[in-house]
This record gives sequence, C-alpha cells and structure tokens, in this order.
Amino acid sequence: MKVTFWGVRGSIATSGSRFARFGGNTTCLEVTHGDAQLVFDAGTGLRALGQKMMEEGRAQRDVTFFFSHLHWDHIQGFPFFTPAFVPGTKIELYGPVDEDGVTTLYDALDQQMKPPCFPVTLDMMASEKHFTTVASGDTVSTGPFDVSMRALNHPQGSLGYRIEVGGRSVCFATDTEHHEGAIDDAILDLARDVDLLIYDAQYTEDEYEGRAGPPRKGWGHSTYVAATEIARAAGAKQLALFHHDPMHDDAMVERMEQDAKTRFANTFAAREGLEIDV
Repeated sequence: MKVTFWGVRGSIATSGSRFARFGGNTTCLEVTHGDAQLVFDAGTGLRALGQKMMEEGRAQRDVTFFFSHLHWDHIQGFPFFTPAFVPGTKIELYGPVDEDGVTTLYDALDQQMKPPCFPVTLDMMASEKHFTTVASGDTVSTGPFDVSMRALNHPQGSLGYRIEVGGRSVCFATDTEHHEGAIDDAILDLARDVDLLIYDAQYTEDEYEGRAGPPRKGWGHSTYVAATEIARAAGAKQLALFHHDPMHDDAMVERMEQDAKTRFANTFAAREGLEIDV
C-alpha cells in the first residue's frame, strides 16, 4: 500500500516561500494498492492529483473517494478534478450527512458549483458519478480495500477512516479534537496497531490553551502533543502530523515535528508530494 499526500494544509490554502517545503494545498490523500486507488477528501490538493492522472493516461478508470466531512477545505478541489470531466470515467463518492440530517455529500458538491459561486455545475462533469451516504460504524469493501469509519469530535461532524489491504493498515483521522484527560475510543478503534496513523495536529499546546492568541478549544482540531499520546496509546507504528495550520510556516512546522519526535520517535510532519510505502 502506498500513501501519497497531495494536500496537507487545514482551513484555507496558503502560499509563499515560507510554506513551500510542507505545501499550502488543503486536504487530499491518495492510497493505492497495485492499480486500485482511493482518494480521501477533495481539498485543493486534488487538482494536482487529477493532473497527474491525466498525464499518465489514468483518467478513464474507476476512482473511489471517501470524504471526512463537508467543510469547504475538504471539498473545494473537486471542481478542478479534471478526470471528472472525462466521459467514461467512473467515480464512486462516499461521504457523511451533515449534522442537520439533510445535507448530503452530493448537496455540498452541487451547491459549491452553482452560480454565483462557480460557473460550471456538477452535472456538467461528464464522468459517471455515484454517491453513497456512510455513517459511523460502517465498513465498505471496495476493490482490495476494507474501509471502516467512526465519528470524530468536530463541529458539524467528521468521519475518521481505517484502511486495510494486504495485511497493512492506515488510519486517517483529520479534523478531530482530542478529549482532555482521555483518549477518544473512536480513534483507538480506528488506530489500533496501525502501520501509519495520520492525525490532526493543527495546534501547539500554547495555541490550544490560549497562551498564544485566542484559545482554540472547541474549534474541532487537535495538537501535536495529543497526536503523539494517541499514537502511543494505539500502538501505531508511525505517526504523520497532518492538517497544518495556515499560519504555520515551514520553520514552525519543523519545530513542532522535532518536539513531537522526542515524544513519539517515529513521527514526521506530512509534506505535500510525500509518498510513503506502508
């Protein structure tokens, strides 16, 4: 199984030389096993993945998406996913319903592509698209993959995923806020003994507690210190710090990465374009 990070930034895309090493695109993760492909979230990082697929002649193939939730930094790249405009491309899209119990993944993608927000509507994409609503506790078998999911602690809800194939496992748990004094059972279920845990590590402890600007408690994101504690408790073999704050430049992310390594040695900060063999 190979994991490729196409977008590692949270909240809003950012750019500039100070952010170049880790990248400024919002959330998008690709997981492959042989010719089988899964894509997790459709932030702005999805555009580059689509371009690569076009260059490699991989447009007219089955693509399966899983969405953690419907916030804009996780869906805003979909209108720029070129393979979705290619006739013959088949796309399966799995995602949750918003906490209102009404708004689906289809609704979120459709709404962001309507005037006055966007000139090209979802139904103008020539690919064949199938939408399926999923919820906490579900497991989806697609191709060689088994994908299980649990609800995470985030405003309007979010799903964490465990991906298993060929005896290897990855946990993708972004946009989740740790529970103070205890570890979320949902995260433990998803991350138990995984080969790679990809976890929301947007804040420092000082930021989260309000010692560096406004307190971030209740904003739905975690800290890199909590990430290391969860990785240790779950028995994860490797930890990727993910969903970097748009205000954190390369130097800041590197400082967080180095301190995290003193707490959980096999830690790295996710970088745009990085490929990991699991």
